[in-house]
Amino acid sequence: MRTMFIQPNYPSVVRKVLGEAAHPLGFGYLVSVLRERNEVKIVDALGLDYSPDEVVSKIKKFDPEVLGLTATTPSIYKAYDVARITKDINPDIKTIIGGPHVTFTAKETLKECEHLDIVVRGEGEETVRELSDVFEKEGDLKSVLGITFRDNGKIIETADRPLIKNLDEIPFPAYDLLPELKFDGKKYAVMMTSRGCPFNCIFCSSSLLCGKTWRGRSPENVVEEMRILKSRGINEIEFLDDTFTLNRKRVEKICDLIKREKLDISWSCSSRVNTINREMAEKMKSVGCHTVYMGVESGTERILKIISKGITLKEAEKAVKMVKEVGLNSVCSFVLGIPGETIETMKKTINFAKKLNPTFAQFTLATPYPGTRLFEIAKEKGYLLTKDWSRYTTLDPVMKIPGIAAKELKSMLTKAYIKFYFTPRKILEQLKDGRFSIIKKAFSAAYEYMKSQGREEFEW
Repeated sequence: MRTMFIQPNYPSVVRKVLGEAAHPLGFGYLVSVLRERNEVKIVDALGLDYSPDEVVSKIKKFDPEVLGLTATTPSIYKAYDVARITKDINPDIKTIIGGPHVTFTAKETLKECEHLDIVVRGEGEETVRELSDVFEKEGDLKSVLGITFRDNGKIIETADRPLIKNLDEIPFPAYDLLPELKFDGKKYAVMMTSRGCPFNCIFCSSSLLCGKTWRGRSPENVVEEMRILKSRGINEIEFLDDTFTLNRKRVEKICDLIKREKLDISWSCSSRVNTINREMAEKMKSVGCHTVYMGVESGTERILKIISKGITLKEAEKAVKMVKEVGLNSVCSFVLGIPGETIETMKKTINFAKKLNPTFAQFTLATPYPGTRLFEIAKEKGYLLTKDWSRYTTLDPVMKIPGIAAKELKSMLTKAYIKFYFTPRKILEQLKDGRFSIIKKAFSAAYEYMKSQGREEFEW
């Protein structure tokens, strides 16, 4: 069957700052599963900044029988638009959507958008394979696990699909059908080497989406994919795992194999502050790692406990200091506006970020995404300000915090960036290392967004 996958275009701060948006890796996996028996195509409207007319043209030219969509929470309405356009072109095209947002709002999604036929919940590789078989044989959708669909005016939900136990069995993504990515003149790609998260952060849905049991690909499988990417001219890889460093022995084996294969490739990954040590960091750096992303989130122990982060401020200080000493860049994320916060706790978080002085800091507003415990808390306590999903960008307050006005939250976010980046020390560091252009772009994007939301006062 002719099957097309589209990542909808929408205003992306990441693309505005970096000039690129990561390609839809999930589609790469789905296409690799389907391509032997189907004619497949990926349209990355976000990465290539396609207009609606260009998307229409792509759909008409390929004339798909099945059209698959993905969407984050803030881009869901753009996915609805593509589904509507698709049905306008040909009502017989089967429209399917997957991703974190719709996994946790499956019935609501179908009620909100009459142009969508099926929601795929959770991991999609086995589900799309079975759907393809059912479509070809005109079988019964009720036999497919992990979907929510329409049936004679009713919305039917099948049982959840068990998680894929052995990730090595999934074919490598169809990189040949994904758009080429470049940053600073380097061709780069993204990879996922594990799924699942055993931790309990209240603002994250990863453990519900991919399970609380961590599942890692074998080191041999990981490095083979890296080798293939290198042969395609890729010079840079970003590992998208929630916690690449969770299994120390696996990380060490991956590093050993990179060294043995003599893969001259740069890479970055994410870690918790308490799952990385000096020996691991040194080994990672010796085989191309240059940056480690770490979630610190708050500058107070009380807020860390509220969000169930499972780390301490001392662990954060130790990890950031060690990563610097090893010679790796550090990117630390911080969340402002958790229920229970005060202006003072947010100031402490900003000051703690300045004290840590990572290479880069990312500040966001606490956003209660569907599927997270934070969403349930916000619903129960009446904190939700809106269910306009397009506002769930992490830059716009969508949740009430008792005692703090939405305007104050936006102001604190702007102040965080100003106070972290616009100090003599930070400016000199960025100029010395040739990174100031990124900082200017990042701040410009954040500032333009804030300005569009209303004038702010920057003093405290």
